[in-house]
Order: sequence, then structure tokens, then C-alpha cells
Amino acid sequence: MNGCIGRKLSICMLLACIVLPAAYAQDITKFGVVDTSRVYAAYFRDTAPVRSYESKKAEFQKEVDRMTQELRDLQEQKLEQEKNGNDAAALRLESQITQRTSYLTEYTNAKNIELESLRRSLESSDEFYQKLYDTLGRIAENGGYSMILSLQQANGILWYSPSVDVTDQVISALGL
Repeated sequence: MNGCIGRKLSICMLLACIVLPAAYAQDITKFGVVDTSRVYAAYFRDTAPVRSYESKKAEFQKEVDRMTQELRDLQEQKLEQEKNGNDAAALRLESQITQRTSYLTEYTNAKNIELESLRRSLESSDEFYQKLYDTLGRIAENGGYSMILSLQQANGILWYSPSVDVTDQVISALGL
């Protein structure tokens, strides 16, 4: 009789070991991550405001490159004057270099502030974020996700598996 009870107890424990993990597996929270900057880039890639931003950014970089080359040329001229012993000309060139370096720094700071302001205004598009949140909600519900995290606000994300990245699904669902 004790052998029968022991066998029944063993079978019950074996079943519990098989059934309980399966029951608890359904309670595991499923997370997803999305790279919102990639979604943003895909969403706005062909819009006039983004083309304008990119154009201004390229124009700014072209101007910085031009001014930087001018500074290099002045520096070479200064070295040549110093080599030839013309200290007065080298001093005048040093003054020009200092003035133009200061202007380039001010210009760069002002343009970076302007570009950052334009970028922020593009990224804060209410229409974009409404579509993004609606799309994320659908993907989360259809995929069984309890939470979708943004990689841009990754303060707490130390590691994630690429298998939870739903960025491509979001871009596809937005029709991009």
C-alpha cells in the first residue's frame, strides 16, 4: 500500500513539475524595444521640413569647411613669413587667425543652436507621435508585449536581445 501511495505521490510531483512551469510561463512579461530615431528618420525622410533641415545642415558644414580651409591657408602664410624672417607680417597674420578663429567658433555655436532647434521642432510633431503610439499599441497587443521601451531613453536598458526589437515592424506598419 505504501508503495502505491509513493508511486502516486511521485506521479503527482512529476505532473506538477511539468504543468506548473507551463502555467507560470504565460505570466512572463514580454518586452520589446524600438529605436525611435530610426523610425523618425524613416517617417520624415522624404518630407520638405527634413529636406530643408538637411539642406541647412549641409550648407552650414560647407561654410565651416570653407572657413577652416581659410584658417589653414593663413596659418601656412604665417609660417612662411616667420621662415622668411618677416615678423611684422607674421604678427598681422596671427591677428587675423585669432579673429577668424573666434568668428568661426561663434558662427558654429550659433548654427548648432539653430540646427538643434529645427531638429527638436521636427521631432516634436504631434501627428508623428500620435501615429507612433497608435502603431506601437497595435504591435504590442498583436505581439503579446507588456511593454515596449525606447532605445533613446535607455537609462535602464543595459542589454537587450535583438529578438525584442520591434523597430522594423513599426516602420513597416507606418507604411514606410
